[in-house]
Amino acid sequence: MNAGKYSSTSLALAILMAVSGNVVATTSAMFDKENTKAEQKEFSPYVNRGYPTNVYFGDTHLHTSLSMDAGTFGNRLGLDDAYRFTRGEEVTASKGFKAKLGRPLDWVVIADHSEGMGFFDMFASGDPAIMNKEEGRRWNKAINEGGQASVDAALEIITLFSQGKFPWQTNDPKLMKPIWHNVIEAAETYNDPGKFTAFIGYEWTSLVKGNNLHRVVIYRDGGNEARQTLPFTLADSADPEDLWEFLQAYEDKTGGDLLAIPHNGNLANGIMFDIETLSGGEITKDYAELRQHWEPLYETTQIKGDGEAHPLLSPDDEFADYETWDLGNLDMSQAKTDDMLAGEYARSGLKRGLEFEQKLGINPYKFGQIGSTDSHTSLPAVEENNFFGKHSGVEPSPERAMHVTLGGEQGKIMGYQMASSGYAAVWATENTRAAIFDAMARKETYATTGTRMWVRFFGGWDFTEADARSRQPADAGYARGVPMGGDLPGAPEGKAPTFLVAALKDAVSGNLDRIQIIKGWVGKDGKAQERVYDVAVSDDRKIDENGRCKTPVGNTVDVDNATWTNTIGDPELIAVWTDPDFDPAQRAFYYARVLEIPTPRWTAYEAKRFKIKMPEDAEMITQERAYTSPIWYSPEG
Repeated sequence: MNAGKYSSTSLALAILMAVSGNVVATTSAMFDKENTKAEQKEFSPYVNRGYPTNVYFGDTHLHTSLSMDAGTFGNRLGLDDAYRFTRGEEVTASKGFKAKLGRPLDWVVIADHSEGMGFFDMFASGDPAIMNKEEGRRWNKAINEGGQASVDAALEIITLFSQGKFPWQTNDPKLMKPIWHNVIEAAETYNDPGKFTAFIGYEWTSLVKGNNLHRVVIYRDGGNEARQTLPFTLADSADPEDLWEFLQAYEDKTGGDLLAIPHNGNLANGIMFDIETLSGGEITKDYAELRQHWEPLYETTQIKGDGEAHPLLSPDDEFADYETWDLGNLDMSQAKTDDMLAGEYARSGLKRGLEFEQKLGINPYKFGQIGSTDSHTSLPAVEENNFFGKHSGVEPSPERAMHVTLGGEQGKIMGYQMASSGYAAVWATENTRAAIFDAMARKETYATTGTRMWVRFFGGWDFTEADARSRQPADAGYARGVPMGGDLPGAPEGKAPTFLVAALKDAVSGNLDRIQIIKGWVGKDGKAQERVYDVAVSDDRKIDENGRCKTPVGNTVDVDNATWTNTIGDPELIAVWTDPDFDPAQRAFYYARVLEIPTPRWTAYEAKRFKIKMPEDAEMITQERAYTSPIWYSPEG
């Protein structure tokens, strides 16, 4: 309709309406009839949407004073403080600073260690259940005396605990049951469907010769189901296969739903994504099915380093060496060797999964990606300017940069090497346990290093450039493709997969540098390969014929003043990309990585705040990022 015709029609209608009430009635009836027809298609583009329209940011991995290694390192904040802080309220941290999140989280899993859960609090309070032994009475007195006596007691407790010489049975039902029921009650109290989700959960702390195989267990259920069993502990078994059997028994008994999230593979010394089972057996089809079922996600980034990629495994990826911890295992009792790395990082784990799928027909390492904090302070505070550290011994202070955060025979990780990371982003239909859990189960998630950028990622066979120009990319994404975490259907003859990816900056963080798609595939030799493609870059930079932009975005960071300007980068990026190297006979995965422009790292804020000089090798600038869950392709469809 041209402007002249529109004007004439409008004027004629106005005159008719002014002249006769009957005409107005007739005209209204006519439009009512037309509207009745239109209602079948819906005028509003936002009604009848069945797909997720909101992203919810949370933490699957938060510890309170109930965890032995939190209490012994000085955490005095319990469940109430942790929930209040996560919801955006102000609390006082264990070392005396007042603390508050810049923005509340949408949901949380308080995942205290099941092993020894609540014991330190019992020592501090003089619980009758532990005062019947000399050690309990002695530790109670020392903890309440404070000072060096308390420190010495804490060291003795954690040493005996880690050596398996603890005076109490850590999975004793008489001791565990009341604590577990308190955990459940707190989650039920703070869970507020539609506004804030508090999941019931815990961390199973499998440690094999110092190698980290920990899992966070999350309940979709409420207290009625969760109270029917107690958490699984290391005293029960260190083998993930036994954990899966326990999870199945719980579901059979209660009708409930559970999932488990492995984390911190960078401290597993090669056994997180191993080529054999923990017991040394062959990875079979049954094993692969169980692992894929119970462990749909992997915690790719957290305070103890980033676990997406390693520069030795990905030498052509200039962004692979990010917050890398690669000296040894969790207790630094065993040195890291290069051959261990492929069993530790998310990208190499995904590649190994393709190789197993080629052999078994099913992929044991078919996981989506999330980030979480693993904070032991009760405070999921990983904003760069508001970082409260790994445990209460490294809460903000002029000295914490030089604190030995992790140390042992093979070396030490210093306080300034802690990564202020990360969060779990979940695309869900509403902020409830059921909706967020279901989104995690289908892997419609992404990891962030603390930023709250929005990222959409879809795969299909016929996305077009017009979809990238749409202001509603999800409409096309869900209508003609699959979201992150999904599987591409069989390849149409002569077509290569297309991907629709969009990112919107965090309102209070840096602009966006670029969107990349990381592809992994199995070659004709049966070995997995990888490649990084730049698919959208800011500031009108160019992507070359090899699919890369080698021009850096620049850097506006003023380290001395811990600030930057958003005069480079773009607030949003969106693209449709077609795989130029697609072979329909090769199974593959694709995931998106989105990078912000450089911004000040927490160490820069700390140096300014406390007027201190950081060590020369301390990173002072960071590039926050997000990693989506992959989309998989298999020749079988």
